[in-house]
Amino acid sequence: MSARLDVDRLLDQSSIIVCCGAGGVGKTTTSAALALRAAERGRTECVLTIDPARPLAQAMGQTELDNTPRTVADVDPAAGGSLDAMMLDMKRTFDEIVLAHADPQRAEQILANPFYVSLSSSFAGTQEYMAMEKLGQLRELGTWDLIVVDTPPSRSALDFLDAPQRLGRFLDGRMIRMLLAPAKAGGRGVMKVFSVGINVFTSVLTRVLGAQALKDLSLFVASLETMFGGFRERADHTYRLLKEDGTAFVVIAVPERDALREAAYFVDRLASERMPLAGLVLNRVHTSAASGLSVERSLAAAESLDKSGDSPLTAAVLRIHAERLATAARDRRMAERFTASHPDVPVVQVAAQASDVHDLAGLRRIGGELANGPEATAPVRPAGKRRAG
Repeated sequence: MSARLDVDRLLDQSSIIVCCGAGGVGKTTTSAALALRAAERGRTECVLTIDPARPLAQAMGQTELDNTPRTVADVDPAAGGSLDAMMLDMKRTFDEIVLAHADPQRAEQILANPFYVSLSSSFAGTQEYMAMEKLGQLRELGTWDLIVVDTPPSRSALDFLDAPQRLGRFLDGRMIRMLLAPAKAGGRGVMKVFSVGINVFTSVLTRVLGAQALKDLSLFVASLETMFGGFRERADHTYRLLKEDGTAFVVIAVPERDALREAAYFVDRLASERMPLAGLVLNRVHTSAASGLSVERSLAAAESLDKSGDSPLTAAVLRIHAERLATAARDRRMAERFTASHPDVPVVQVAAQASDVHDLAGLRRIGGELANGPEATAPVRPAGKRRAG
């Protein structure tokens, strides 16, 4: 039997919380609810979200969020905390790196290059890498006690941890080294500077891309070359930051086979790399307040009412109740499978909500369930203002 995840203790003692899991499991809502609860417990808090749905942005008092932290209004100020929220702008973050680490002339060349525009907007792993980059930037500012990160909605939850290594492999790749050759040859023609073996490579690329596009690509890579070391250094720094005391990973899942399998992979990966796992949040769990009336009895009663012709509405309600109980039983079995294979991972459950969260009251309700269990109505119980080391 897994222990219960102590969410309030987690919020009080952490300096970084990384919410991760498969796409569509409620990471963004969970991240925002944790951030709000932390702020109303006295922490100065920033939540970095990844493309939140418009109702959630509006729930935090914003018509839209962008790459700049913005203060969330209507946070209860009694405990002395505050909440800022922002949404990762992948390209703008990449632009900021270029502007900070290249001289003005080279930065202008990079930003104007069509291959840079493509890389900074859509290259596989760029969003995950930029999320880590932005986390490092926010931490260096030292403005907040706690930063909550909502990781990108990747096909695989492991992409967030793999992003620095993937970018490093790209920068170190054979194709990149080949593409550097034309630019290093003092402006001579693309084809003349390659050996016979490399000519085959460039001939293929020229047919696919065109000579001018290949030249643009090689010049872009040459412009970025001086920044490669900086990319690796920052990625390594943030990766080390994720392993420090005060950082905690929270894995988010729903009681479905694929989501829990993804969560299990991520838990195992964190353990293998000795990353600090706090526990699992199991979202959208179905429960019933009338569990004493079993599925069998409900269906039998509904069938009896159908035969007598009495109260068809009651019969329909009984069938809905039976269906809800069956769903709750399935959710329970799925949760038990996870806890049986990962008994040392603390777990907290959040009940399935009747509608999407669209205001701070909804986020507070989710925060209450995270801290105290489904249907929780207990107060926040502020812990007082405290700066993390």
